[in-house]
Amino acid sequence: MVSTHNFRELKIWQESMILAKLVFAFTKTLPDSERFGLISQMNRAVVSVSSNIAEGSARKSDKHFIQFLETSLGSLFELETQLLLCVEFDYSDLSSVQSMIDKIHELQKMIYGFKKTLS
Repeated sequence: MVSTHNFRELKIWQESMILAKLVFAFTKTLPDSERFGLISQMNRAVVSVSSNIAEGSARKSDKHFIQFLETSLGSLFELETQLLLCVEFDYSDLSSVQSMIDKIHELQKMIYGFKKTLS
């Protein structure tokens, strides 16, 4: 089956862009000593989510699109882990990162649901 999705119209892509803004704002509050550690990792992970949705939408088949959605899901799990590490390292408290974690869980559910429509 040929994939005919305009990524800009996909709710999962739109929500991933909102999450990216939240994460980039948050990483600006982290210590400079993490510039090449957590900050870089978190920013790359959140960019990966929307980028893989966009790239997958351009693939010739839904099967290939699903592979890119799987990568987006992996990046979301990675990002959640990194946010929890920020709490563990006392860079933030759980209440400060909870809204991003909630957004991650919401987006994961949306991507899982979207994948089912492609299968």
